[in-house]
Amino acid sequence: MGTWRDMTKEELEKQYAPSRWSHRMDKEVVIEAHVRAVTEGTRRAQATMQTLLHVPYGGNDGEKLDIYLPTDPSGAFPLVLYIHGGYWQFLSKEVSGFIAPPLVTQGIAVVAVGYDVAPKGHLDVMVAQVRRSVAFIVQQYSKISGVYLCGHSAGAHLAAMVLSTDWEEYGVTPDIKALLLPCRSDCSAVTLSLPREVAWRNSPILGVTAATPARKACEVLIAVAQHDSPEFHRQSQEYFQALRSAGWRVSLLDIADTDHFDVIEKLSQGGYILTQVILNMISRA
Repeated sequence: MGTWRDMTKEELEKQYAPSRWSHRMDKEVVIEAHVRAVTEGTRRAQATMQTLLHVPYGGNDGEKLDIYLPTDPSGAFPLVLYIHGGYWQFLSKEVSGFIAPPLVTQGIAVVAVGYDVAPKGHLDVMVAQVRRSVAFIVQQYSKISGVYLCGHSAGAHLAAMVLSTDWEEYGVTPDIKALLLPCRSDCSAVTLSLPREVAWRNSPILGVTAATPARKACEVLIAVAQHDSPEFHRQSQEYFQALRSAGWRVSLLDIADTDHFDVIEKLSQGGYILTQVILNMISRA
């Protein structure tokens, strides 16, 4: 299979429709089940965890964070910042706290990032908002022992864009120790009907630069679901190769028996492989 540029519109729509590749459920049912799973998981987390909800990091209505704090937040603690997916068009921080329980119980703070999805949010705006959320949280909590970015699908794209941030513009230097990118999607002019130049300047693979000594300290894990589209597998492999060629510490993990949706839903489980990867990354830091 060639790149998305070689596909017909129908082929491209199929490749970019992850619900059509699920091995578990019908394409409509799997989306409904995903929304239900992350919503119920977030409700459970908020009912049992110490939280700070709707914390503004900017002036727009969508620029808010939900913070899940460890039992004793007075000392230093690592922080996992989660950026939701939804094709840059739906879902929200309000259904993004489901990953918190197995991490918070290990003394790790979790922050769910809100951003303005399309059509309200332009892709440039989304990228800038996520960058500002990182700058805000490290300024808010001076005792953070390291930031770990986790983004799913479109959220993984936004997390990857953080790697190319010029932090001098924000007046901070976040100690980003790792990125976990399950089912990373790249933007395309077809996906959001974007002008080509907008899609290109917001494409992480086009922004890959040589890893500096400081950047080599940041570990990148690209995870892909077994039952995701060949195009998503190709994008993940291509991004992995680009980072590795540029000298980054990067690995690629194919998660068996998962699709685009349960690969992230299972982060609510302490024994899940990606949950254990996050915990291992933090313990090694």
